[in-house]
Amino acid sequence: MKDEIYLDHSATTPTDPRVVAEMEPYFTEYFGNPSSLYSIGVSAAQTIERAREKVAALINCAPEELFFTSGGTEADNWAVLGTAFSGKSAKKHVIISSIEHHAVLEPCNFLEKKINWEVTRLPVDSFGMVSPDDVRKAIRKDTALVSVMHANNEIGTIEPIQGISAVTREKGVLLHVDAVQTVGNYPVDVKEMGCDMLSLSSHKLYGPKGVGALFIRKGLRLQPFIMGGGQERGRRASTQNVPGIVGLGKAVEI
Repeated sequence: MKDEIYLDHSATTPTDPRVVAEMEPYFTEYFGNPSSLYSIGVSAAQTIERAREKVAALINCAPEELFFTSGGTEADNWAVLGTAFSGKSAKKHVIISSIEHHAVLEPCNFLEKKINWEVTRLPVDSFGMVSPDDVRKAIRKDTALVSVMHANNEIGTIEPIQGISAVTREKGVLLHVDAVQTVGNYPVDVKEMGCDMLSLSSHKLYGPKGVGALFIRKGLRLQPFIMGGGQERGRRASTQNVPGIVGLGKAVEI
Protein backbone atom coordinates (compact mmCIF):
# COMPACT_ATOMS: atom_id res chain seq x y z
CA MET A 1 0.00 0.00 0.00
CA LYS A 2 2.94 2.36 0.65
CA ASP A 3 3.78 2.41 -3.06
CA GLU A 4 0.19 3.10 -4.09
CA ILE A 5 -1.09 6.55 -5.00
CA TYR A 6 -4.77 6.79 -4.13
CA LEU A 7 -6.81 9.21 -6.25
CA ASP A 8 -10.39 8.06 -5.69
CA HIS A 9 -11.55 10.09 -2.70
CA SER A 10 -14.92 10.52 -4.39
CA ALA A 11 -15.43 6.78 -3.79
CA THR A 12 -14.24 6.86 -0.19
CA THR A 13 -11.76 8.66 2.04
CA PRO A 14 -9.45 7.16 4.66
CA THR A 15 -10.81 7.65 8.16
CA ASP A 16 -8.94 10.46 9.87
CA PRO A 17 -6.87 9.10 12.82
CA ARG A 18 -8.44 11.75 15.08
CA VAL A 19 -11.87 10.36 14.13
CA VAL A 20 -10.75 6.81 14.96
CA ALA A 21 -9.44 7.97 18.35
CA GLU A 22 -12.74 9.71 19.10
CA MET A 23 -14.75 6.61 18.20
CA GLU A 24 -12.70 4.00 20.03
CA PRO A 25 -14.08 4.42 23.59
CA TYR A 26 -17.64 3.97 22.30
CA PHE A 27 -16.95 0.37 21.32
CA THR A 28 -15.84 -0.89 24.73
CA GLU A 29 -16.15 1.77 27.45
CA TYR A 30 -19.18 3.93 26.60
CA PHE A 31 -21.11 1.12 24.94
CA GLY A 32 -24.61 1.81 26.30
CA ASN A 33 -27.74 1.44 24.20
CA PRO A 34 -28.96 5.03 23.67
CA SER A 35 -32.59 3.89 23.98
CA SER A 36 -32.09 2.55 27.51
CA LEU A 37 -33.04 4.54 30.62
CA TYR A 38 -30.01 3.95 32.84
CA SER A 39 -27.02 6.31 32.96
CA ILE A 40 -24.74 4.58 30.43
CA GLY A 41 -27.57 4.65 27.86
CA VAL A 42 -28.58 8.23 28.63
CA SER A 43 -24.94 9.24 28.17
CA ALA A 44 -24.87 7.57 24.75
CA ALA A 45 -28.06 9.37 23.75
CA GLN A 46 -26.58 12.70 24.80
CA THR A 47 -23.47 11.94 22.76
CA ILE A 48 -25.64 11.31 19.68
CA GLU A 49 -27.36 14.67 20.15
CA ARG A 50 -24.03 16.49 20.39
CA ALA A 51 -22.98 14.92 17.08
CA ARG A 52 -26.36 15.81 15.56
CA GLU A 53 -25.80 19.45 16.49
CA LYS A 54 -22.39 19.45 14.79
CA VAL A 55 -23.68 17.96 11.55
CA ALA A 56 -26.76 20.20 11.54
CA ALA A 57 -24.58 23.28 11.97
CA LEU A 58 -22.46 22.27 8.97
CA ILE A 59 -25.45 22.22 6.61
CA ASN A 60 -27.38 25.00 8.41
CA CYS A 61 -30.43 23.07 9.55
CA ALA A 62 -32.03 22.59 12.96
CA PRO A 63 -30.80 19.47 14.83
CA GLU A 64 -34.37 18.11 14.93
CA GLU A 65 -34.41 18.18 11.11
CA LEU A 66 -31.45 15.75 10.88
CA PHE A 67 -31.87 11.97 11.02
CA PHE A 68 -28.96 9.54 11.17
CA THR A 69 -28.93 6.62 8.71
CA SER A 70 -26.59 3.80 7.71
CA GLY A 71 -25.19 5.92 4.88
CA GLY A 72 -26.00 7.92 1.77
CA THR A 73 -27.73 5.04 0.00
CA GLU A 74 -30.27 4.59 2.78
CA ALA A 75 -30.81 8.35 2.97
CA ASP A 76 -31.45 8.54 -0.79
CA ASN A 77 -33.76 5.51 -0.70
CA TRP A 78 -35.67 6.99 2.23
CA ALA A 79 -36.14 10.34 0.49
CA VAL A 80 -37.57 8.72 -2.65
CA LEU A 81 -39.59 5.85 -1.19
CA GLY A 82 -40.59 7.73 1.95
CA THR A 83 -42.13 10.41 -0.25
CA ALA A 84 -43.87 7.85 -2.45
CA PHE A 85 -45.46 6.03 0.50
CA SER A 86 -46.29 9.11 2.57
CA GLY A 87 -49.97 9.01 1.65
CA LYS A 88 -50.16 11.52 -1.20
CA SER A 89 -51.74 8.89 -3.45
CA ALA A 90 -52.94 11.39 -6.06
CA LYS A 91 -49.34 12.26 -6.92
CA LYS A 92 -47.46 9.43 -8.63
CA HIS A 93 -44.80 11.17 -10.71
CA VAL A 94 -41.14 11.80 -9.89
CA ILE A 95 -38.50 13.75 -11.82
CA ILE A 96 -34.79 12.89 -11.65
CA SER A 97 -31.77 13.62 -13.78
CA SER A 98 -30.45 10.88 -16.04
CA ILE A 99 -27.10 10.93 -14.21
CA GLU A 100 -28.27 10.38 -10.63
CA HIS A 101 -26.49 7.89 -8.39
CA HIS A 102 -27.96 4.37 -8.40
CA ALA A 103 -29.18 5.02 -4.85
CA VAL A 104 -31.75 7.32 -6.46
CA LEU A 105 -32.11 5.61 -9.84
CA GLU A 106 -32.97 2.17 -8.44
CA PRO A 107 -35.74 3.28 -6.03
CA CYS A 108 -37.26 5.20 -8.94
CA ASN A 109 -37.06 2.08 -11.11
CA PHE A 110 -38.84 0.20 -8.32
CA LEU A 111 -41.64 2.79 -8.19
CA GLU A 112 -42.02 2.61 -11.96
CA LYS A 113 -42.04 -1.19 -12.28
CA LYS A 114 -43.79 -2.27 -9.07
CA ILE A 115 -46.38 0.35 -8.18
CA ASN A 116 -47.01 2.11 -11.50
CA TRP A 117 -45.45 5.46 -10.80
CA GLU A 118 -44.16 7.50 -13.72
CA VAL A 119 -40.52 8.61 -13.76
CA THR A 120 -39.18 11.43 -15.92
CA ARG A 121 -35.40 11.23 -16.43
CA LEU A 122 -34.16 14.60 -17.54
CA PRO A 123 -31.27 14.81 -20.01
CA VAL A 124 -28.14 16.79 -19.21
CA ASP A 125 -25.92 18.92 -21.43
CA SER A 126 -22.35 18.07 -22.48
CA PHE A 127 -21.10 19.23 -19.06
CA GLY A 128 -23.58 17.07 -17.16
CA MET A 129 -25.72 20.08 -16.23
CA VAL A 130 -29.44 19.86 -15.49
CA SER A 131 -31.49 22.79 -16.78
CA PRO A 132 -33.98 24.39 -14.36
CA ASP A 133 -36.13 25.15 -17.43
CA ASP A 134 -36.26 21.43 -18.20
CA VAL A 135 -37.39 20.81 -14.63
CA ARG A 136 -40.13 23.41 -15.03
CA LYS A 137 -41.36 21.85 -18.27
CA ALA A 138 -41.38 18.34 -16.75
CA ILE A 139 -43.41 19.21 -13.64
CA ARG A 140 -47.03 18.08 -13.77
CA LYS A 141 -50.01 18.32 -11.45
CA ASP A 142 -49.20 14.83 -10.16
CA THR A 143 -45.47 15.42 -9.57
CA ALA A 144 -44.60 14.48 -5.99
CA LEU A 145 -40.82 14.84 -6.03
CA VAL A 146 -37.83 16.19 -7.92
CA SER A 147 -34.45 14.64 -7.03
CA VAL A 148 -31.24 16.14 -8.41
CA MET A 149 -27.76 15.52 -7.00
CA HIS A 150 -25.61 18.44 -5.87
CA ALA A 151 -22.43 17.17 -7.53
CA ASN A 152 -22.05 14.20 -9.85
CA ASN A 153 -19.97 11.37 -8.42
CA GLU A 154 -18.19 10.63 -11.73
CA ILE A 155 -17.61 13.94 -13.51
CA GLY A 156 -17.93 16.38 -10.62
CA THR A 157 -20.49 18.71 -12.19
CA ILE A 158 -22.11 20.95 -9.58
CA GLU A 159 -25.78 21.33 -10.43
CA PRO A 160 -27.77 24.61 -10.26
CA ILE A 161 -29.74 23.57 -7.19
CA GLN A 162 -30.90 27.07 -6.28
CA GLY A 163 -32.34 27.55 -9.76
CA ILE A 164 -34.09 24.19 -9.56
CA SER A 165 -35.45 24.87 -6.07
CA ALA A 166 -36.90 28.19 -7.23
CA VAL A 167 -38.96 26.17 -9.71
CA THR A 168 -40.01 23.45 -7.26
CA ARG A 169 -41.04 25.98 -4.60
CA GLU A 170 -43.10 27.89 -7.15
CA LYS A 171 -44.81 24.68 -8.24
CA GLY A 172 -45.28 23.25 -4.74
CA VAL A 173 -43.16 20.15 -5.43
CA LEU A 174 -40.71 18.57 -2.99
CA LEU A 175 -36.99 18.71 -3.82
CA HIS A 176 -34.44 16.14 -2.65
CA VAL A 177 -30.71 16.74 -3.12
CA ASP A 178 -28.11 13.98 -2.96
CA ALA A 179 -25.18 15.92 -1.48
CA VAL A 180 -23.07 12.89 -0.62
CA GLN A 181 -20.18 14.16 -2.76
CA THR A 182 -20.23 17.73 -1.47
CA VAL A 183 -20.95 17.84 2.27
CA GLY A 184 -17.61 18.43 3.98
CA ASN A 185 -15.88 19.23 0.69
CA TYR A 186 -17.93 22.13 -0.69
CA PRO A 187 -20.25 24.66 0.97
CA VAL A 188 -23.69 23.16 1.61
CA ASP A 189 -26.48 25.26 3.14
CA VAL A 190 -29.95 23.74 2.97
CA LYS A 191 -31.61 27.11 3.47
CA GLU A 192 -29.71 28.73 0.61
CA MET A 193 -30.34 25.68 -1.56
CA GLY A 194 -34.06 25.73 -0.81
CA CYS A 195 -34.30 21.93 -0.71
CA ASP A 196 -36.75 19.88 1.36
CA MET A 197 -34.47 16.87 1.85
CA LEU A 198 -30.71 16.35 1.58
CA SER A 199 -28.56 13.22 1.90
CA LEU A 200 -25.00 13.01 3.21
CA SER A 201 -22.48 10.28 4.01
CA SER A 202 -19.67 10.10 6.56
CA HIS A 203 -17.07 8.17 4.58
CA LYS A 204 -16.81 10.89 1.92
CA LEU A 205 -15.40 13.38 4.46
CA TYR A 206 -12.82 11.33 6.39
CA GLY A 207 -15.38 9.74 8.70
CA PRO A 208 -16.23 6.04 9.12
CA LYS A 209 -18.26 3.96 6.69
CA GLY A 210 -21.76 2.83 7.63
CA VAL A 211 -23.21 6.14 8.80
CA GLY A 212 -24.90 9.05 7.07
CA ALA A 213 -27.85 11.37 7.51
CA LEU A 214 -30.96 12.73 5.87
CA PHE A 215 -32.10 16.31 6.36
CA ILE A 216 -35.91 16.48 6.34
CA ARG A 217 -37.38 19.97 6.41
CA LYS A 218 -39.49 20.68 9.50
CA GLY A 219 -43.14 19.88 8.89
CA LEU A 220 -42.45 17.32 6.17
CA ARG A 221 -43.63 13.83 7.06
CA LEU A 222 -42.02 10.90 5.28
CA GLN A 223 -43.10 7.31 5.63
CA PRO A 224 -40.48 5.62 7.84
CA PHE A 225 -38.18 3.45 5.75
CA ILE A 226 -37.06 1.19 8.60
CA MET A 227 -39.67 0.20 11.20
CA GLY A 228 -39.52 -1.62 14.51
CA GLY A 229 -38.54 0.94 17.12
CA GLY A 230 -38.88 4.54 18.25
CA GLN A 231 -35.33 5.69 17.50
CA GLU A 232 -34.63 8.99 15.72
CA ARG A 233 -37.84 10.44 17.14
CA GLY A 234 -39.85 7.57 15.69
CA ARG A 235 -38.71 8.25 12.14
CA ARG A 236 -35.97 5.64 11.69
CA ALA A 237 -36.01 2.44 13.76
CA SER A 238 -32.85 0.51 14.77
CA THR A 239 -30.38 0.98 17.58
CA GLN A 240 -28.18 3.89 16.57
CA ASN A 241 -24.60 3.29 15.51
CA VAL A 242 -23.12 5.33 18.34
CA PRO A 243 -19.41 4.94 17.41
CA GLY A 244 -20.19 5.77 13.77
CA ILE A 245 -22.27 8.81 14.68
CA VAL A 246 -19.50 9.99 17.03
CA GLY A 247 -17.06 9.56 14.14
CA LEU A 248 -19.24 11.55 11.77
CA GLY A 249 -19.52 14.32 14.34
CA LYS A 250 -15.74 14.44 14.78
CA ALA A 251 -15.13 14.41 11.02
CA VAL A 252 -17.51 17.35 10.64
CA GLU A 253 -15.77 19.15 13.51
CA ILE A 254 -12.39 18.67 11.80
